[in-house]
Amino acid sequence: MFTTLFLLVFSTLSACTYLPSGSVLFKDDFSTPYEGWSVGEDSAGIVGFSEQSLVIYLKERKSIRLSTPGLDFKAARIEVDASKAAGPDDNDFGIICGYKDESNFYFLEISSDGYYGIGQNQQGETTLISADKMQSSDYIHQGETINQLRADCADGKLILYVNGFQIARVEGYNDISGGVGLIAGTLDAPGVGIRFDNFIVYVP
Repeated sequence: MFTTLFLLVFSTLSACTYLPSGSVLFKDDFSTPYEGWSVGEDSAGIVGFSEQSLVIYLKERKSIRLSTPGLDFKAARIEVDASKAAGPDDNDFGIICGYKDESNFYFLEISSDGYYGIGQNQQGETTLISADKMQSSDYIHQGETINQLRADCADGKLILYVNGFQIARVEGYNDISGGVGLIAGTLDAPGVGIRFDNFIVYVP
């Protein structure tokens, strides 16, 4: 319908103190692109709006691109619908939270061939923290089918849900305040395109 940015988020790091759990802080169905999203194109990929969605397309192998709406939260529950628009199923895509800059954030993601993981990018070094490698789940819809993703980033916990089922959880990560957004990546093959829609941030 339209992008909504609630005025109560004027102080985003304290907004969750004043609103009950489940309150919507921000939502965007990309029918009218919100200018706060980080978009652009270079030799490595494209982040932009297409057909009432936000699309990340990666031209190079072993690369990632992300986009944030430029909003910070002390704690957040983030939901989005995501699907593969192009390229191999051997990919990864999902939600980011605790975003400080492009070298420091958490990611909760899946792949189009049925794998998932929670990880962090710290000082530019990317590591998985939910397991030593991506794990498989039958709850993930493979190929081009839409998956509903949910990431809970609050109280030192990072929890990943897919299609209503909790599939990964880590605890003890206290500094998870910061920006939220979307991420996609390639592995051994380039040409991955991921489509995102119905992005919503709630009070956890």
